[in-house]
Amino acid sequence: MAKNSELRIAVMPGDGIGHEIMDACLVLLDTVQAKVGGYRLAYNPLRAGAEFYRETGTDITDEDFAAAGDADAILFGAMGLPEVRFPDGTEIAPHLKMRDAFGLFAGVRPCKAYPNTPRRLLDERAATIDLIVLRESTEGLFYSRGRGEVIGDSEARETLRITRATSEKLFDFAFNLARRRKAKGGKGMVTCVDKSNVFRAFAFFRKIFDERAKLNPDIKATHNYVDAQALDLIRRPWDFDVLVTENMFADILSDLGGGLVGGMGMAPCAEIGLEHALFQPAHGSAPDIAGQNKANPTAMFLSAAMMLDWLGERHGMDSMLTAARLIERAVEQGFASGRIRPLEFGGSHGTAEHTRTIIEIVGELR
Repeated sequence: MAKNSELRIAVMPGDGIGHEIMDACLVLLDTVQAKVGGYRLAYNPLRAGAEFYRETGTDITDEDFAAAGDADAILFGAMGLPEVRFPDGTEIAPHLKMRDAFGLFAGVRPCKAYPNTPRRLLDERAATIDLIVLRESTEGLFYSRGRGEVIGDSEARETLRITRATSEKLFDFAFNLARRRKAKGGKGMVTCVDKSNVFRAFAFFRKIFDERAKLNPDIKATHNYVDAQALDLIRRPWDFDVLVTENMFADILSDLGGGLVGGMGMAPCAEIGLEHALFQPAHGSAPDIAGQNKANPTAMFLSAAMMLDWLGERHGMDSMLTAARLIERAVEQGFASGRIRPLEFGGSHGTAEHTRTIIEIVGELR
């Protein structure tokens, strides 16, 4: 961390609605910073993504990639455009390279129900959904990205990889996360989601989970096969706390969780390693509504709150923890009071109106 409590934030708006939600987010971050005090964020704008690739033939320069690694945290908007692809047909996603280069093994995907948002489940308990899908983000099936083998026009192969070193870090992270949530009234439970009844790699994954669980007896440890977990996220999502699982399984389950609590506009994300962290909404770039003041910035705002929380914990700065809680409280109160009414939920608030309302609520909170 730099002197005088200044932290350097690599800012990458990316593509599509990434530009407008990032602009809104920086205004909110500046507002919260001014209200709370005690720290300063220094933004370093960097270009990356599909739009940049279309212009230059590269998704991110080596210099900007290095600058992201030197920052105290990385803040993303949204990356990718459906019509822009690498020659092999895969999407433009420089953050996937950052996961590997910066060791961002823990993908934290909160799924929390907010008041006055769409309910996909009729059960009244759906209002209490508050879980996290914890995604191992550097190996699993995604390990094979760029390594897959296509044999003529008859066969393609990808390899799933599970290692002890990464799994131990992931499970320790999961138990610590559940413990921190328990201190705030959470269930204090971690569920290992796998397919250990079929695949040796997942039997290995579960074995390591059970070993780490024994070191954390204050946190309840449970298991679920991924197919059963998908079913249970429809039948009884309110019963879960932290779900820890392999990369591809979590990629799917986290979107299912987002759908349960109103959609991907409500789905923040943090990708955390031992030394680096990247924060971004889990939704896409939505080019069909880009520049039209229609995007819901809630996931971007909550991702920024996660960034402040991580930085505050990492650097022992209570002011940043207070700032994170302030954003979370403003979002909660905004929906509870009905003052936030996103267009995607049938309301009248576009990105600008939503942002102004959140900033007003921040100013009112004590």
